[in-house]
Amino acid sequence: MILDALEVIGHKTFEGDVWRVTRKGRDPLRGGSAGGRWSPPGEFEVLYTSLEKEGAEAEIGYRLSLEPVWPSRLEHEIHKIDLMLEQALRLADLTQLKPLGVDVAKYQSFEYEKTQAVASAAHFLEFDGLVVPSARHKCLNAVIFLDRLGRDGRLDVVETDEINWSDYYDEGSIPFTRSRP
Repeated sequence: MILDALEVIGHKTFEGDVWRVTRKGRDPLRGGSAGGRWSPPGEFEVLYTSLEKEGAEAEIGYRLSLEPVWPSRLEHEIHKIDLMLEQALRLADLTQLKPLGVDVAKYQSFEYEKTQAVASAAHFLEFDGLVVPSARHKCLNAVIFLDRLGRDGRLDVVETDEINWSDYYDEGSIPFTRSRP
């Protein structure tokens, strides 16, 4: 069912700037395969990015806010990346996820089984990435399947800046714990 639905949606080109937050010193173009909302553990390497700077900050800021004590000594950088996907799967809003079996009421949770199944199907169908709603900010994220990035695809860091997390919270109030608008 998922494979058929994704084939109907079809491939779209995506070209534009995306944003990614990493720990200082980590290669911003290095993906991971540990498992996440759009990456089944150990199946393939993905690179999570956001179409908005604030979206990338919200994704990592939310994770940091889950720590019992705000990890103030961690240093992070934000990277602006020039991205070109030749065959992206674009699921631009939550209503497009529901027919694929995703419980949109639980989209912000850590229940990843259905979204990982969609990602596996997209990867199998040779999409080179996904453009999907962020669970932490009102924007879209781009999830890149690094092994599917075609010869005409592009993934280049064009700008890097340090993040000062103290700019994002005041008097211990961390904004990333809020729900997605």
